[in-house]
Amino acid sequence: MSILSIQSHVVYGHAGNSAAVFPLQRLGREVWAVNTVEFSNHTGYKAWRGKAMDAALVDDLILGLEERGVLDRCEAVLSGYLGDPESGRAIIRAVKKVRSFAPRAVYCCDPVMGDVGRGFYVYPEIPAVFKEEVLPLAHIITPNQFELEALTGIASTTLDGARAAIKALHEAGPAVVLVTSYREGESTGALGSPENSGEHSAALSMLVSDGGELWRVTTPALFFENSAAMAGSGDLTTAVFLSRYLEGGGIARALEQTAGAVYGIIEATHRARSRELLIVEAQEELAAPRGSFSAERI
Repeated sequence: MSILSIQSHVVYGHAGNSAAVFPLQRLGREVWAVNTVEFSNHTGYKAWRGKAMDAALVDDLILGLEERGVLDRCEAVLSGYLGDPESGRAIIRAVKKVRSFAPRAVYCCDPVMGDVGRGFYVYPEIPAVFKEEVLPLAHIITPNQFELEALTGIASTTLDGARAAIKALHEAGPAVVLVTSYREGESTGALGSPENSGEHSAALSMLVSDGGELWRVTTPALFFENSAAMAGSGDLTTAVFLSRYLEGGGIARALEQTAGAVYGIIEATHRARSRELLIVEAQEELAAPRGSFSAERI
């Protein structure tokens, strides 16, 4: 079985498919990669070359897969950053096409829109595409805390608020919600509220819910001198979680495995003072993380 990953791509560094494909392969997954954006490097560098691909190219590549007679082998579709609204609609068409051949295929969507400190960094139309067109199709949605608030309009500074926002996402369609980064008590700025001026907490959590249970894993927070320059951690997290989820061990186990792998890679990156995730160099963390983090039901 294979995973169709439709995301952006960078030539140098790790973001989008450049952060997702190798981890999925390292975990034993066959990956069909379709690139919606082709950049020299991620946009955290403030300068880059390349362009967004025409949505018609995505349609054409999916048609090619259909012509090869392989779409019934697709176990999941994974999507991330959208270069423009039409790319989002091409992904929607791809999901529907895949499900016409493989009705049980999982659609995992990373609704990339923005983050704390950076705000929104996508076209203004993109949030509406996610909310109105993508959410009803997705089986798994993986927002960060900023995106959780942007998608629902619900403040998540408390666990009760986060729980309410996650519930709202479930009601919109997804069966599984993974919040890839969460800090209780801190404003994200997504709703226009002022951000905290003090230091961030020394811990960072991930939350996952299947609509019946809500689980949390907390790891130490690692601070980088230029956090805006390093991208791809959300893409990495989503890819690892999808692979582990497909193993069928349950959301809590998938969360623990994901936290261990992602923390191990980020720790190696922090130790090396790298501006790019050391996904290849620290690849053993993907298959057998050295760190172990237990999920707690909340």
